[in-house]
Amino acid sequence: MGSFIGHILPGTLFLLVGAWHIWGSVVRYVSNPETFRVRVWNPVAGFGGKFKHLELYVISIGSFIDLCIELLLATRLRFFVGGILNPTYFNNFEHSAMLLMFLIFGIVTLLSERTRFLPLPQGALCLIAATAFCAEYLLFYFHSTTHKGLEGYYHVLLAFLIGLCILSSVAGALLPTSFPIDLCNGIAITLQGMWFYQTAFVLYGPMLPSGCKLRDSNITCHPKESEVRGELLANVQLFVAIFNVLVGTVASYGFAASRYGNREKLAINSG
Repeated sequence: MGSFIGHILPGTLFLLVGAWHIWGSVVRYVSNPETFRVRVWNPVAGFGGKFKHLELYVISIGSFIDLCIELLLATRLRFFVGGILNPTYFNNFEHSAMLLMFLIFGIVTLLSERTRFLPLPQGALCLIAATAFCAEYLLFYFHSTTHKGLEGYYHVLLAFLIGLCILSSVAGALLPTSFPIDLCNGIAITLQGMWFYQTAFVLYGPMLPSGCKLRDSNITCHPKESEVRGELLANVQLFVAIFNVLVGTVASYGFAASRYGNREKLAINSG
């Protein structure tokens, strides 16, 4: 069983990174479609280059903070009982392993971009990002916490969005000049962040459907129709999230094209 803050923290990280990825992808494409390349991260322009790698610091520091919360604070350092891993905190250990993968991705990318010790191409960094998403997917698929009922349904939809992140990251490495793939990756990451938020507010917050209760760290729905109604509501919520992200993406493209766009090159490329 998770918690409200346990979904809000990673949700915020994914939401920020995903939204920034969408904006960066759109701006780079409208500026010069002919030289567009897939990027696993997007630099921050201006400010004398001081915040160029801000996205990578957000990923690394955010993952590290969440990792400390899961591994140190939540477990109270009680890692072992009777010489074996404390079964009470298996859920936290699994989340920590997932967060460690994103921390490794952030650090490796920073080393690649800021030093000469690990000069990796963007394609390789895309595959490392895909590996981190795979670790996340496997966590939810083979979770020691058995997700059932309404809780399980929300996590199934989350795993679907994680799968989109994996596919778009791998595709970005294979098709390094594809704007749709790069944009799809940003959309998938944003949707994952929004769904973490949605799960937090529905399962552990004020949006729990009528007939369902959080009791003894489990979501129970009575009668059965309440659970079915909650799953149908989840479908609507996912549709609303997708609709909002698509509207935001189109609006971003329109704004970026009007401000940074090369109209002649965009016309030639679309033709």
